Amino acid sequence: MGSEELAANLFRITQTESRLKKDNIHTEIEANKTHYNIGKNIREVIAKNGGTMPEELPTPEKSLKQLEKENIRSLKQK
Repeated sequence: MGSEELAANLFRITQTESRLKKDNIHTEIEANKTHYNIGKNIREVIAKNGGTMPEELPTPEKSLKQLEKENIRSLKQK
């Protein structure tokens, strides 16, 4: 995940958290609905501004699990 996708995710998370607090949402169903709507709005903004949709961003060459395994191996070798 690159910085563009991380930023979009962080923005979605912070906006959802803010809305949950502001609207005093406590049920799981309402929280899920709010999360979905915020995500949908953010995707619309990305598309409207000509940004790259998250699913179209390049994927890293190595997965997080691969990097973790390599890190563990290198620590064991020391």
